Formats: sequence, structure tokens, C-alpha cells
Amino acid sequence: MDKKKSRSFLQYAFWTVVALALVGLCLRSIDWQQFGRALKLCRWTYVLLSMALGIVVFYLRGIRYRMLLTPFDPSTSRLSCFNAYNIGNAVNLAIPRAGEFARVGYVVRHSALDGEGKRLLSYDKALGALLTERLWDAIVTVGMAAALLAVMWDGFGGYFLDSLESLESSHLLWGALAALVLLVGGGLYLAWHYRNKGGLWGKIWEFLEGIVRGLGSFTKMKNSWLFLLYTALIWTLYWLMSTCIVWALQDIEAFSQLTPLSAFVLMIAGSISAVVPVPGGFGAYHGAVCGALLGIWGIPIGTGMIYATLNHESQVLSQAICGLASYIHEHFFRK
Repeated sequence: MDKKKSRSFLQYAFWTVVALALVGLCLRSIDWQQFGRALKLCRWTYVLLSMALGIVVFYLRGIRYRMLLTPFDPSTSRLSCFNAYNIGNAVNLAIPRAGEFARVGYVVRHSALDGEGKRLLSYDKALGALLTERLWDAIVTVGMAAALLAVMWDGFGGYFLDSLESLESSHLLWGALAALVLLVGGGLYLAWHYRNKGGLWGKIWEFLEGIVRGLGSFTKMKNSWLFLLYTALIWTLYWLMSTCIVWALQDIEAFSQLTPLSAFVLMIAGSISAVVPVPGGFGAYHGAVCGALLGIWGIPIGTGMIYATLNHESQVLSQAICGLASYIHEHFFRK
């Protein structure tokens, strides 16, 4: 095994262990008899509706990504971007963050050729477009969290402050973030300093310039207002998906107090947990959502796992089904 594969394997193994540890911390508090009774009381129609809305989100995210790619390759199709998103999701279930690279590689492979036989859409530009999409999602998440705290501080401010205190006490986390910032900053400086001397650093700088051009694709697209509309629609559907799971559990006393506003809070908590690169979000999502349910509504972690499991695993199932369907379509039906 070469060094690159060995490093990838160790990274994957590390985050898999983290995911298992997080899941284990949540599962040890579960009353399995209560969990089984809750599943019997669940309104499964709402769970299926949440899954259907998730598939709509996959399609809209594919269209939104296409809008960022068309300034470089107008021939990029909606189907290619939809399949790319589905296959990327399926890869992420096994290897965290690898799905983004698979998604970029997929759309580049389906890009048209110019007169010299080169792809109109290069990997660095497609990656830059993907980062632009992620940046907009981060802006929306932070904006929604800020608006929620401003309007409902009395209800959620205490939980927010407690979460900040727990982060402040995590010296290992802040040390790792500081080391990462220094490492990335040092790499950027070396690439800039040696950009005109060719070699490895020159290639890295050229690649970074391509990413920057991809990041600027938002300013070059036609109908940028439509991109913003798709973004708003995507996050509205995420809220509805979370609300569907709340409605599915209304016959269970512990969850009867939850409302669509509660679902909004849980959606934000789940979105923030995505920064932890564990396979498929397992453990990180469950911990964040169960923590919110306990800290805000006093729902025990073992009971909160009912909501977290239904919401997360139903969407994982949707991702797996769509990923498999897109893979089959790509390899057996599409020329």
C-alpha cells in the first residue's frame, strides 16, 4: 500500500471510529422497549413524505450546481448534475467528504470538448463552483441561526450559551483548528511566493487560480436571482422535511410539545453537525440533535434518539436509493 492510500485509509478509519463512538454515546441511553413502542406509534406517511421531499431537494441542488457550471460549459445537463449529486451522496455514506470529489469528477467527465480536445469544464473550476455552493449554504445556515436567536432568545439563548461554553472548554478542538489555519495559510503563502517558478508550487497556484475562477462563477451566471430562489426553496424543503418527522411523532407524549418552529431549530442543529466529517453524518447528527432536544425541551437523549434516527436514517435511505438509481442509469442506460 503506497503512502497516499495508507494516509486515506488511516483518515477514514479515524473518522469511522469517531462516528462509532458518537453513536455509542447516544445508544447507551436508549430504552429499547420505549424505542420499539415509539416506532409502532409513528405516523409513517409523514416519514415517506419527508423522504420524497428529500429527493426533490437532490434535484434542486443538482440544478443549482448546474447554474454555476454553465458559464464554463453551457452543455452541462440537468441529468448529469442530478446523477452527480446522487452518486456523491452515496459515496459520502462510506467515505466522508469523498463524495464531493466524486461529484466534481463526474461532471468534468461529462463536460464537452473544445476544438483542441480538452474539457471545457476543468476540475479546478468545477471544484470552485462546488465551494461556492457550499459557501452559500453556510451563509444561509448562519443567517437562519442568527435570526432565530434574535427573535427567540428567551427560548433558545440559554442552550446557545451552554453550547459556546462547551466549545470554549474543548482546548483540543481549538488547538486543531489553529493548527489547520496555520497549515493552510503557510501552504497558500508558499504557493503564491513560488508561483512563477514552475514546479509543484506553480502547479498548486495554477490550481488555486482555477478554484477562484470557479468561485466567481456566481457573478457570471445568467439569472442569478434564480440561484437565490433555488437556495431559499431548498432550505424551505429541509424545514418541511424536519417538520414531517415532528408530525410523525406527535402521538408520542415526549414529542407532542414540538412544533414547526422546533423543527426549524433541529434543522439548524443538524446542519451545523455536518462540519464533523464522519461517514454519512452518523453519530455527529444524532449527538447534535439529541443535545438540542435535551437542552431546549428537556427530552432525554434516549428518547431524542427516536427523532434523530427517523430523520437521519430515512434520508440516508433516500440517498442510497437515489445513488444506486443514478449509478445504474449511468452505467447501463446512458450512452
